[in-house]
Amino acid sequence: MTPRKARLVVDLIRGKAVGDALLVLDFTPKRAARVIAKTLRSAVANAENTQNVDVDRLYVKRVFVDEGPTQKRTLPRAQGRATRVHKRSSHVTVVVDEQS
Repeated sequence: MTPRKARLVVDLIRGKAVGDALLVLDFTPKRAARVIAKTLRSAVANAENTQNVDVDRLYVKRVFVDEGPTQKRTLPRAQGRATRVHKRSSHVTVVVDEQS
């Protein structure tokens, strides 16, 4: 998934409570929403198991998408030519924290 498309979804949940963010992601019709929701659930489970935090008080402190490696492919075109196709990938980072 391209970072540009993923950033559109990430901007919707920044600063929200985890429950609200998951609701927004469930009703967002973009393909990136499923991947980001999975990453958010993983961050919540990680916080729950490694620190002693109340899951109901967690919020999305920081979330950002960085560019990952790009696969370069060729696509045959007319008259023996070829064009490059860039299959971009992204790294999603979600940081959750407990509200004080």
